[in-house]
Amino acid sequence: MPEKNIRLEVMQAIEPQVEGFMDSFLIPIEDIWQPSDFLPDSESEDFLNDIETLRGESRELGYDFWVTMVADTITEEALPTYESWLMDVEGINQHENKGHGWSKWVRAWTAEENRHGDVLNKYLYLSGRVNMREVEITTQHLLTDGFDIGTDRDPYKNFVYTSFQELATNISHKRVGQMAKKKGNALLGKMCTIIAGDEMRHHLAYRQFVKTIFGEDPSGMMLAFADMMKKKIVMPAHFLRESGGTVGTAFENFSNCAQRLGVYTAQDYVEILRKLNSFWEIDVVRDLSDEAEKARDYLVKLPERLERIAERMKFPEDQYRFKWVEANGMI
Repeated sequence: MPEKNIRLEVMQAIEPQVEGFMDSFLIPIEDIWQPSDFLPDSESEDFLNDIETLRGESRELGYDFWVTMVADTITEEALPTYESWLMDVEGINQHENKGHGWSKWVRAWTAEENRHGDVLNKYLYLSGRVNMREVEITTQHLLTDGFDIGTDRDPYKNFVYTSFQELATNISHKRVGQMAKKKGNALLGKMCTIIAGDEMRHHLAYRQFVKTIFGEDPSGMMLAFADMMKKKIVMPAHFLRESGGTVGTAFENFSNCAQRLGVYTAQDYVEILRKLNSFWEIDVVRDLSDEAEKARDYLVKLPERLERIAERMKFPEDQYRFKWVEANGMI
């Protein structure tokens, strides 16, 4: 049977479980936090005073921190690209309106993710520490440019990607929150920490999708996992650019900044792979084809190989001047 047909059959076979996945890994809309829970209340007489407090607390945070905050925000704001990509994955029928279905998961996941960019964008605007017009231009560029994460329409590869990327995002938001808290910014610290919590729940869901697929099609899933790791997991904002720049020119500079700040590092990449290998029990998966056995061997050995590379990596210490932040003369 052609590979594409096998994947479609597997997606259809596990589709009845999606409702349970949603109950386990998503929070009812009436119960989950909303951006207004963290921002100054515009209906309150203390609104302007609360904004002054917010702006005062934000002054203690340095240049690299604000670059990372902006890039994290822009990444979250590019959500329409991610939803349209997932809706086009093989086995996800966006016209499916029955009580359960993959499209229902994608919409509900998108609805939770949408709150992240919303609250971060409003915080940046109120803080007065960044050039919002430049931020908005970069966001529009990123949406216009789209992305190519190397998954095509393959659900196996897409779920490997989201399993990896959601944990990477969790790490980044969590560390930014910790840094904000250490600088006395309790509000921003709490905001980033709760966003990180959402990302962790989503990571747990996508890694469970992959675990379930391993039970249905072990060889196909193993080959897809190995293929994604050979290509390397690229970040969703890898086409990032500033006004007047070309596609992707801002991303490397942002990555260096995140590495220098310790928000997301090459070592984190290795640790995420180790955690996925462990949860999916790569070393004990049975009934593999010869080709999938070779893929397994590659995946088992990969973390140590990547760790050796990570130890040798060097990153520039000089701060690149982003248009998003440098307009305020922040050093």
